[in-house]
Amino acid sequence: MTSPQQENERSLQHGLTSRQVSMISIAGIIGAGLFIGSSNAIVSAGPAILISYALTGLLVLLVMRMLGEMAVANPDSGSFSTYAGKAIGPWAGFTIGWLYWWFWVLIIPVEAIAGADILHAWFPALPSWLFAFMIMALLACSNLVSVKSFGEFEFWFALVKVIAIIAFIIVGVMAVAGFWPLANTSGVEQLWVNGGFAPNGWGAVLGGVLITIFCFFGAEVVTIAAGETDRPKEKIRRATNLVVYRIAIFYLVSIFLVVALVPWNDPALKTVGSFQRVLEVLNVPGAKLIVDLVVLVAVTSCMNSGLYTASRMLYSLGARGEALRITRRVSGRGVPVVAVLLSTLAGFAGCLVNYVFPGKVFSFLLSTTGSIALLVYLVIAVSQLRMRARAEREGTPLAFRMWLFPWLTWLVIGTILLVLGYMLFSDAYRYEALMTAGVTCFILIVCFTRQRTRSFLLGSLQR
Repeated sequence: MTSPQQENERSLQHGLTSRQVSMISIAGIIGAGLFIGSSNAIVSAGPAILISYALTGLLVLLVMRMLGEMAVANPDSGSFSTYAGKAIGPWAGFTIGWLYWWFWVLIIPVEAIAGADILHAWFPALPSWLFAFMIMALLACSNLVSVKSFGEFEFWFALVKVIAIIAFIIVGVMAVAGFWPLANTSGVEQLWVNGGFAPNGWGAVLGGVLITIFCFFGAEVVTIAAGETDRPKEKIRRATNLVVYRIAIFYLVSIFLVVALVPWNDPALKTVGSFQRVLEVLNVPGAKLIVDLVVLVAVTSCMNSGLYTASRMLYSLGARGEALRITRRVSGRGVPVVAVLLSTLAGFAGCLVNYVFPGKVFSFLLSTTGSIALLVYLVIAVSQLRMRARAEREGTPLAFRMWLFPWLTWLVIGTILLVLGYMLFSDAYRYEALMTAGVTCFILIVCFTRQRTRSFLLGSLQR
């Protein structure tokens, strides 16, 4: 029998293997947004969406390099939240940590609902809400058993997604080259025959960045997971170096094949999704079933990693005294049980709200996450700017460095501020930007109120 004090003194264990961390780093940037959500991006910008993906990929690559520099120097399950607290101030770590947790506990039910809809279509006798709760319960159990069980689930989920994308690329390349036997399709004329390469203007490319950036959000999960491995510095360095190849292969190549084989203004793109539409055009048998299976795995994988990420961030906040003390309790298997349970309950609450008030309250809550990815990237850049400058002043050697410091760091900061400004002045994105600003201000108020209350109580005790 262990006492609460002993549970509090436990720490996370090194339960993830090298192969699991490698797949987690891949899974972080391959979600349902690639298989389905990319169709909205293509319709908004046409073939020029390739530039949007390239710009977003470059931004994520630079942000990951900055985060990698800090994570290699100091691996921590709180990742950028911990670094923000050290570099900018406790208020920054508190705010970005809670924003990140808020983002994932809202994404968890989104993915659960998407997976449940697929299963309900296969088994209509069972209600969709039952499937959603069953999926969440299953993944909560996998996270509660041990970090190794989470890693094993994620390894196989990621492997399925990687195989699916590689198979899609092989089929697509054969079709473009004119060697696909099931359809008379070849060449890349679709890139310019329907109104040109940028049919909706070059301004749509920037709008495409706002759509595509959420597809990449999750790459940072590897810096959180690496804290639960042996030799975390080595694994963070390796995963960060491989980000560029994964972005190029999984996103740029696959989206290039989509816009090369399917007209960007094809009405079916938005209804069935980009990958399924390509397979339909190429007359691949069972295209819908194939994509449904892959998407089900993708959303389940995203839920699995989302629950893991949310629980580790909550645990880190609790360990720093910025959440309830109970959240830092760790089981004998090295699992932050309370943090996992609270994150799961928040996800269940999101599902419940969606099914009880369909299309109303949950949509409002989800709108508050509109700019969180950009805020996280901005905080990472500012934190790296300050921590690198501090390390250089103190003469601290760094084993992993950001390129062309500080110029590329400032470029990233300026780019993110530009995109955030565009969101505020754009009718299409202003609402989401204001909603994110609202929840950020609320967390800041809680943070400063909490600090003033603690200072007042401490002063009273000293008197």
